Amino acid sequence: MNILIVGPSWVGDMVMAQTLFVCLKQRHPDCQIDVLAPEWSRPILERMPEVRQALSFPVGHGVLDMATRRNVAQSLRGRYEQAILLPNSLKSALVPFFAGIPKRTGWRGEMRFGLLNDIRRLDKQRYPLMIERFMALAYEPGAELPKPYPKPSLSIVEQSRDAALARFGLSLDRPVLALCPGAEFGESKRWPAEYFAKVAEARVREGWQVWLFGSKNDHAVGEEILQGLIPGLREEALNLAGETSLAEAIDLLSCADAVVSNDSGLMHVAAALGRPLVSVYGSTSPAFTPPLSDQVEIVRLGLDCSPCFERTCRFGHNNCMRDLKPGAVIEALERLAPQPVEVR
Repeated sequence: MNILIVGPSWVGDMVMAQTLFVCLKQRHPDCQIDVLAPEWSRPILERMPEVRQALSFPVGHGVLDMATRRNVAQSLRGRYEQAILLPNSLKSALVPFFAGIPKRTGWRGEMRFGLLNDIRRLDKQRYPLMIERFMALAYEPGAELPKPYPKPSLSIVEQSRDAALARFGLSLDRPVLALCPGAEFGESKRWPAEYFAKVAEARVREGWQVWLFGSKNDHAVGEEILQGLIPGLREEALNLAGETSLAEAIDLLSCADAVVSNDSGLMHVAAALGRPLVSVYGSTSPAFTPPLSDQVEIVRLGLDCSPCFERTCRFGHNNCMRDLKPGAVIEALERLAPQPVEVR
């Protein structure tokens, strides 16, 4: 049985989609899973043993481009028995429909009647977690989801990891604290840079080194964190945001002895790598998209106005992050990765 997955458009969602792939393999051990998704997601999918092939989808997020969708569909015709759609948009249903895939499964979403022929009605109370909404599509409507739920787990190839270490001249002679200060969704999910700097300072003083991760958009906040460290400590931190590919970021994050992250795609990557992880939440909620790992400390204030799920604070104060002081994160980090640490 060949199954085509139309994948999501965000890093964290793609990591969490692995729970669906695991469920499909449990239900149909001999099935082959291909994922149609943006090219940036390839490094994630290539580290998922359940996925046979990552198929690059050349149409940007939110773009219709009907001609390209028809061409992609033509290349997929006759290759799959089922398509499962993770996005809820009408556009995401077009390729499986044009490709004539016999069974096309997804949540009701955005006016997709006729495009899907296995259309599900979502009960948000029954499936409050995003992974539950993904996993449910592997089973018949109304079926109980098997527990315990699978957790994403990304595989690392030692040769690839060593190449990333060599490219950036990195050594594992001291414990590594990884900081992920970005959040593509918006400013409301960003813990202040000066607070990240305080956490970095605490670990550097204990003999650790600090690596900062993120996209090109996060490079400036990485530099702000470095400037928050005094000379002598600043040299023990390296801003890799915008310098690595996603593949290199995944491989280097796998080397971290501990990670501190906003609610972001890299948070989910760190969890899927099994790294001890402190997740900082403000405007969003771990009740919907928690990091799926056994080594996680979630730090949040739970103010009356949060979670609001807004990109920017409607009140302009960002208190859900501003009032969450570094000490709380440092204490959580200590519980996950206590001192003294044996230097490798």
